[in-house]
Amino acid sequence: MAATALKTFEEIKLEKEDGIAILTLHRPEKMNAFTGKMMQEMIEAFDITDADDDVRVVIVTGHGDRAFCAGADLSSGAKTFDYDKRSGDGEAGRTASEDIQRDGGGRVTLRIFNSLKPVIGAINGAAVGIGVTMQLPMDIRLASDNARFGFVFNRRGINPEAASSWFLPRLVGIQQALDWCFTGRIFPAQEALDAGFVKAVYPQADLLDEAKKLAREIADNTAAVSTTLTRHMMWRMLGASHPMEAHIVDSAAIYSRGKTEDAREGVMSFLEKRQPTYPVKVSDGMPSFFPWWDEPEFKWIGGDGS
Repeated sequence: MAATALKTFEEIKLEKEDGIAILTLHRPEKMNAFTGKMMQEMIEAFDITDADDDVRVVIVTGHGDRAFCAGADLSSGAKTFDYDKRSGDGEAGRTASEDIQRDGGGRVTLRIFNSLKPVIGAINGAAVGIGVTMQLPMDIRLASDNARFGFVFNRRGINPEAASSWFLPRLVGIQQALDWCFTGRIFPAQEALDAGFVKAVYPQADLLDEAKKLAREIADNTAAVSTTLTRHMMWRMLGASHPMEAHIVDSAAIYSRGKTEDAREGVMSFLEKRQPTYPVKVSDGMPSFFPWWDEPEFKWIGGDGS
């Protein structure tokens, strides 16, 4: 099935192909470097995929075979990371009504974290700075054999961003996280695989097809609401203080799901040895207790910024 555009953007592409959304970072002349506009467009793209019941999985990749995302666009020179200086000319992608102190990379990772659909990263080349930290809330990461990664912040005189101090140690452990962030070194796909940061490494030419194959396995065989619940149960229980917190949510979820047409279809399709067709939609079929958590608000702790 041919891909169709869900919306036209300037710095990303968002297409849908048989229930799979493909979000492509698209600044080929800049190795898909991240800008404020890209931030805004990515956030809007996830709003679109969340609202579209036909989208079962989102794949995020970069244009071309050189880079997934080469990090922040450094064309502003010395003021690249000085949000106060950049807020007046719009380069940071902010409006007067928004807090200029908020880290743009963190706004993207938090939006991906809150996605209602599973997110697969297809990392097709160099991924440094925000190019690597935006991957952290993606559920599964696949890499091409020419991919390279780098948490280079300390080498730029700043610090890890995009909520990576929460995500990265949970993904690879505190020792590996600190090694990569302390040194800021660039490391190859094999090292990312060995550390469990990526699930698999494929030849460049096969990467997107492998990501689609994984997405198809999810889309064709699982109930959409069950997958959304599973995604948030797994991620949010990473911060739970006791397994009882998981047991409480598990119990409510299995009780609620067990009464649905999805549960009946799951059992009967198995007994009848046929492909399931799950009728319940994410848009109107989530359990009444979802979301069960209180979403924290951003609070500035930096004083007057001087």
